[in-house]
Amino acid sequence: MSGEAKLIIQDLCHHYPDEYTGESVHALEGINLQVYENEFVAIVGPSGCGKTTLLNIVAGLLPYREGRAMVDGNEIHGPGPDRGVVFQEHAILPWRSVARNIGHGLELQRVPKEETRRRVQEYIDLVGLSGFEDRYPHELSGGMKQRVAVARTLCADPVIMLMDEPFAAVDAQTRITLQDELNRIVMATAKTILFITHSVEEAAFLGDRCIVFSRRPGQIKTEIKIDIPREERVWKDMASNPKFTNARDEILRLVRQEVTSDDEH
Repeated sequence: MSGEAKLIIQDLCHHYPDEYTGESVHALEGINLQVYENEFVAIVGPSGCGKTTLLNIVAGLLPYREGRAMVDGNEIHGPGPDRGVVFQEHAILPWRSVARNIGHGLELQRVPKEETRRRVQEYIDLVGLSGFEDRYPHELSGGMKQRVAVARTLCADPVIMLMDEPFAAVDAQTRITLQDELNRIVMATAKTILFITHSVEEAAFLGDRCIVFSRRPGQIKTEIKIDIPREERVWKDMASNPKFTNARDEILRLVRQEVTSDDEH
């Protein structure tokens, strides 16, 4: 992969105490990963394999002791504006309007009001929320709330976006729509993204590369490059695209291997 590595993870391991037994759980083992500028990397694997643990470490929400994790060459020691996170549940503020939710990060950065207004409107338009600027979260559908969360993260302009199963809580049709929209947004912004998902199809549709994790302790089993131009990534065309179907089937085979292996232990 050409270009500059925005995220570098080296020999990362992680243990944590089980909340019920107190015994040490070995979550991650020897993770080495680089995510390059403007790249979309999807991570899939069996349940409990450490995908979200890895994302929380990169987000600075979970301290680690073994290995290194760096964004733009800076060691991660906690949350920071260089990383923006979109969670599965809509982590938007119920007392703020759509526009004020999207501009929240800029307010924290003390960006001048006129510049904030301009950038907020730009991302409202980008995610298709024009006309909803003054609505509150309780007036929005689940899909619209996730658009607000995506726009808020983009608006703050982090070095890397971290997305933890952001579409898992919406219905199947909305999920397809949001995946199409995220692909369009990626083309428009060229944002660097690390994306966690349980959905093999979602990983194959969105990722430039898909990283397949082993069962716990999570290790990188393999990576699959998905060489489909973004302008060709439209759901209605995917079923007849052999690059997509081959990648999807290979990812599914690798994940199933891990699930079967887990059942045998």
